[in-house]
Amino acid sequence: MKQMEDKILKEGVVLPGDILKVGSFLNQNIDTQLLNQMGQEIARLFEAENPTKILTIEASGIAIAAAAGLAMGVPVLFAKKHITSNVDGDVYSTVVHSFTHNADYNVVVSKDYLRAEDRVLLVDDFLANGKALEGLMDLCDQAGATLVGVAIAIEKCFTGAGDKFRAQGVRLESLAAIESMSENEIVFRS
Repeated sequence: MKQMEDKILKEGVVLPGDILKVGSFLNQNIDTQLLNQMGQEIARLFEAENPTKILTIEASGIAIAAAAGLAMGVPVLFAKKHITSNVDGDVYSTVVHSFTHNADYNVVVSKDYLRAEDRVLLVDDFLANGKALEGLMDLCDQAGATLVGVAIAIEKCFTGAGDKFRAQGVRLESLAAIESMSENEIVFRS
């Protein structure tokens, strides 16, 4: 998606450890016009898959998932990183390692909200090592839900995670796919 690539080139900052800082427009201070365009593009890419639910993980994926959900007219569910007092009853649970925070989280989704009849589109802000995506896929498997695809805002192609999922038959679409990045240059996959 050209608008996303342009925004990354204009405002993204590459930090040590292969971190791409996009807080000025994506995951702290949100450019709502870009967010709307992202939701519309995800809807265009996956409308034929007829998802009944969008699933993401808290926190940065929620806005993107909500934009896609609005564009597609489907509800959005997010996996919580901690069990809280407002999550009661039976839950699906899996452990996810966060690349950004270098921490493990026991993420949960209430069994009331993810069911076997759901056709699930996974949406997230970044794809780096693929651990969050693996966790979301595990939650779908536990529920017996059908995975219809994955939409990622920014894929770090140089990690190989996206290509690994594609080789497994997962339909994975990224709005911006970064082939390589350094402090001085960001190269997108063509």
